[in-house]
Amino acid sequence: MDLSERDSLSAFVDPSSIAVVGASGNVAKWGHWLARGALASARADRAVYLVNRRGEPVLGYPTYRSLSDLEQPAELVVVAVPPGAVDAVVDDALELGARGFLMVVAGIDKEDEARLAARVRAGGARLLGPNCLGLYDAAHGVHLVPWASFSKGPLAVVSQSGQLGLEIAELAGRAGMGVSSFFSVGNQADVTAEEVLSELVSDEESGIVALYLESFGDGRAITHALAELRRAGKSVVAMTAGSSAAGRSAARSHTGSLTSPHDVVEAACRAAGAVLVRTARELVDAAQLLVRSPRLRGGRVAVLGDSGGQGAIAADLAVAAGLEVEPLPGDVVSSLARRLPRHAGLSNPIDLAGAGEGDISTYAELVSTLAGSPAVDAVILTGYFGRYGEDAPELAGAEVDVARRIGATSLSSGKPVVVHSLARRSPALQALAESGVPSYETIESAVGALATGRRHAQALVRANELLARSRLPGRPGASPATEAPLPGLGVVSQPSYLLAREVAERFGVSFPPAAVVEDEEGLGLAVKALRAPYVLKADRLEHKTEQRGVVVGLANDAEVIETYHDLVGRLGSGRYVLEEQDLRAGVVEMIVSAFRDPAFGPVVTVGMGGVSAELISDVSLELAPVDDDLALEMLSRLRSYRLLTGWRGSAAVDLEALAGVVSSVSQVLGSIEEIDEIELNPVRVGSRGAFAVDALLCFSESYRGRGTASISSR
Repeated sequence: MDLSERDSLSAFVDPSSIAVVGASGNVAKWGHWLARGALASARADRAVYLVNRRGEPVLGYPTYRSLSDLEQPAELVVVAVPPGAVDAVVDDALELGARGFLMVVAGIDKEDEARLAARVRAGGARLLGPNCLGLYDAAHGVHLVPWASFSKGPLAVVSQSGQLGLEIAELAGRAGMGVSSFFSVGNQADVTAEEVLSELVSDEESGIVALYLESFGDGRAITHALAELRRAGKSVVAMTAGSSAAGRSAARSHTGSLTSPHDVVEAACRAAGAVLVRTARELVDAAQLLVRSPRLRGGRVAVLGDSGGQGAIAADLAVAAGLEVEPLPGDVVSSLARRLPRHAGLSNPIDLAGAGEGDISTYAELVSTLAGSPAVDAVILTGYFGRYGEDAPELAGAEVDVARRIGATSLSSGKPVVVHSLARRSPALQALAESGVPSYETIESAVGALATGRRHAQALVRANELLARSRLPGRPGASPATEAPLPGLGVVSQPSYLLAREVAERFGVSFPPAAVVEDEEGLGLAVKALRAPYVLKADRLEHKTEQRGVVVGLANDAEVIETYHDLVGRLGSGRYVLEEQDLRAGVVEMIVSAFRDPAFGPVVTVGMGGVSAELISDVSLELAPVDDDLALEMLSRLRSYRLLTGWRGSAAVDLEALAGVVSSVSQVLGSIEEIDEIELNPVRVGSRGAFAVDALLCFSESYRGRGTASISSR
């Protein structure tokens, strides 16, 4: 059977037969646990074989000394042997017609991995791993994950780290959420995370996907796969590593020190409608909410507690997480007052002041009142509810009934309710889960899940808007109007402000009038052609301010000539640039840049600029290209956004002009493959218009020294 006759991953999720090579009776070895899983995966139409070169029985079952001794060829071969024995196993299995290799083996170097994967593909098979923890598919009864015990449920786990994936699955199990599939992709020598994600798009058992990756390979392909999962109605909660400064080496421009891999992955998730979290606990907390509850429509939260302290802490955490805890409308307060003691807190948070102990149905009635208000998007219930039946068994039935009423309210109102309870497990909490209401052991988890749910809802709306505007992640934007070659400035072996300026201008960015200066005669002509005050700068310096390579405020010919002699004396002869100085009042300086991420390709950033850009580190980032609308959204996310909209009486700047600069810069790397980075810093934006007054290009290593590049439509 040719591989194309069946889906490329079917040999893993629904193999007709499984062989475990390296099966062992030693409980300390992976081969033992993989043998256990394989035996549990056996069924009438799926044979399982244990291969052990000594031929010793394993778990009471006979073994075979080699694959060639099997009664029939194995479609899926699980490889749990030392690295030195892998080649022989693969060769034997391919000769016998194997279609899939699950390789838990670690310690194979990268070159050997690549050769191994190529050999497997050439033989018409696929390889999952190496260095993976295995796979599980509930629908087809395949359980090949050592040490794990899964219950069936809606969560699909795709993880580069097997151990972290196992942690996610086990935390989900403790929260009462089962697993539909588990793929540990390991080193992704052949089968990639993107392929697995694409496989899950049509998987009816998987309602939510948990993703952990450290290396993304073709990041744009993964982004598209995440978008396809969204369109199929599946939520994705992702994790990655490398958010520290050490995770990304600084590039030659400021851009590298302003961003991290985490920023880029987060941008990809936003574009696809997924959400990124930091820990496995956060992931599982969010997954409970996304699986069980209605989607959040806004960030306005009502906090209901049977302890004033717990309610206050919940409110503080909610506000810190970006949710809104605002005073409730008068009609809601009046309704609450009719059910609560006089001394109860009727603002937000609401303190039951013992009303729950007096009548446990109060919980359901107050949740119904709050969820029924147009001013409330979600309800947080914190405190004792869920534990009444444990401490007073005669209340257990009533508490379960109240839990179901709370769930019915959430469903009918279309608004999430999350519960923080002093109970860990109780019939009431089980009833909440069955009714679509997640419960949490800590208020941090409850609030964090709601905040992540809010981000997820925003990401979905945003991704659908991008789709409506035909701005899918990674699709090329508008090409520049010209396809003329860039100006020939000799060998590109050093930075050139003039070249960077020329590129940016051709994409629509405005600069002040300027003239090239190569000698005193040219300087004189430049002074006559431009208006004072002037700026004189060295063309070839990356960071001019640090090297005193730019001088501003030159008022007349004499100052220009004196400054020119000083620069040439300190920095040497060469190309200089004389510009008219931008003297507009009320200007804010910004940095706009784009760089080429190794996995996700072109990325555009905007933030506070000038010489303090790295110190302030206020930056917003998206996968490029972006349009003007998305650029405006990027600006709105900056901490310093209020400086742009008018701060303490100052005039608002021209946001549309600044967004246009961001959009223009976002097009550059997609059109000129030789450029790795472009940075405009600063971009001076005032009440009318935006001008870049410095620019830097960084070329790819393969291009430097080759000469000119071309702008082309790609």
